Amino acid sequence: MRTVLTATLLCLPLFALAECKDHLNAWTNTLQPGRALDTALAACKVWPANPSQTLAVLPLPQKGGTDEGTVYDVEIVVANSESGKVVAHHFEKAAFRSDATVLRSLALDTAPWRLAPQVVAFGVRAEHAGTSRVNPFSQTTLDLYVIDGATLRKVVDNFAIQTSGGQWDGNCAGSFTDTARVISVGPAGQSGYATLVVSEKTVTTTNRPTRGDCQSKENTSKRPNVPIEYDGTHYPVPKAFVRQ
Repeated sequence: MRTVLTATLLCLPLFALAECKDHLNAWTNTLQPGRALDTALAACKVWPANPSQTLAVLPLPQKGGTDEGTVYDVEIVVANSESGKVVAHHFEKAAFRSDATVLRSLALDTAPWRLAPQVVAFGVRAEHAGTSRVNPFSQTTLDLYVIDGATLRKVVDNFAIQTSGGQWDGNCAGSFTDTARVISVGPAGQSGYATLVVSEKTVTTTNRPTRGDCQSKENTSKRPNVPIEYDGTHYPVPKAFVRQ
């Protein structure tokens, strides 16, 4: 067992064995000298689809941010897992906002997004949440990127994969909805890229006080599957699925 474990470790990239978060500031200084990095929101991980590469998302707060609101530029990075050298990146100005809905987290989505035989995408998920107790709201969005030379190309933009919200009296009476969407990689379309197939389920919960108790009633609805075809540059996200 020890021999097998040792052999496995020797096969891993040297950079992967280190904590990739130790390199977040170095990547920021290389790509955006002088910019501050929000290390609490930054994320990185070795890419399972290609362990020789490590992915990172670097949120860079713009100047002038306050407790009431901050705008974030972002660098999306692909680095060599052995050396840590940046091999491709994408800079986006004002990519995220944290205001009435607070930017809670950023995470890398490394599901096997194989869009074409030689094209695998990766994602960045952003979670926002409101601060109102009686009007709760949360939303998680997904962006997908593919490597295009020394740059990254965004092929899915601001896709809302989860949205929850509602209104209640703070005690019992009220209603809430939770909509979850799943994106599946379907067969190749005319462009050669896979069709993305979106399924959607919404659960509506209604609460009302009854004889000193709080009764809940749920109703579930599903939308017919929606195909999204690659248009040669990206996947146009239907307006109903875009981040609010």
